[in-house]
Amino acid sequence: MDRRSFLAAGGAAAAFSATGVTGAHADDRGPQASPGEPFQLLYAPHFGMFKNHAKSLEDQLQFAADQGFRAWEDNGMSGRDEATQRRLAAKMGKLGMTMGVFIAHGDFSQPTFASGRKDHQERVLKEIDRACVVAERVNATWCTVVPGAVDPRKDAGYQFANCVELLKRCCERIDQNKSDLVMVLEPLNFRDHPRLYLTKMAQGFALCRAVGSAHCKVLNDLYHQQITEGNLIPNIDASYSEIGYFQCGDNPGRREPYTGEINYRNVFAHIHRKGFRGVVGMEHGLSQGGKEGELKLINAYREADAF
Repeated sequence: MDRRSFLAAGGAAAAFSATGVTGAHADDRGPQASPGEPFQLLYAPHFGMFKNHAKSLEDQLQFAADQGFRAWEDNGMSGRDEATQRRLAAKMGKLGMTMGVFIAHGDFSQPTFASGRKDHQERVLKEIDRACVVAERVNATWCTVVPGAVDPRKDAGYQFANCVELLKRCCERIDQNKSDLVMVLEPLNFRDHPRLYLTKMAQGFALCRAVGSAHCKVLNDLYHQQITEGNLIPNIDASYSEIGYFQCGDNPGRREPYTGEINYRNVFAHIHRKGFRGVVGMEHGLSQGGKEGELKLINAYREADAF
């Protein structure tokens, strides 16, 4: 089914037009693109975000592309069977969509990086090997790494050294796999994920500088960083050379832009002016259910992208 037929079948185009842009900033928005025109940034939805407009995984990709989204992310991609991975990659390739992150390693209880324990190190390296295979199948450049919990029995300096050592070994393993994969280290907030090792942008920046590899960068999730430290734009500027990927979600609530306190149009305009042309993952929920909620989300990104 081509894009025009798909939209006609779902009635999405008419519904989108009727909905219009709403929100706190609707009256002062800049000139907006027409529905379906590509966004200025590579915003990446995920499976389930448009489930009321499209049921199958391939149709969800199609619907997103028809709305102007040019990227996609799937945290669970590594858990899908090979046939599904290749089928989804083929669909994204046909649509010209960039594959965003999938999770390579994320432990929320064990000090997998900070402890220096051999069993943790071996586990992480095996997961990086697997991530290289998945990345090749789905044409992915980035994978998410959450480097585990703190080790309360070790001084901060030793924990930092252990993290750097294991990250360097991960980079070596990526080279051994002849892969261009980039691990993006994600600092997470203390409220939703207490006791994790990596929490702030400066800390991620320092780790990446110490590792010194193009395979190791920072994922700046603006939702997490608004909770942890705020100061979003100055922190983007200070750590920009080590940022490989962005994710977003408003706070409080972790939903689409203009449901909380972050001025996403200003933030998106800023990273666009800095020359960022990578992916901005839409790692959040929706503030409203049904088709209406999905259209509200699309409108919110049209508003935030009007800079």
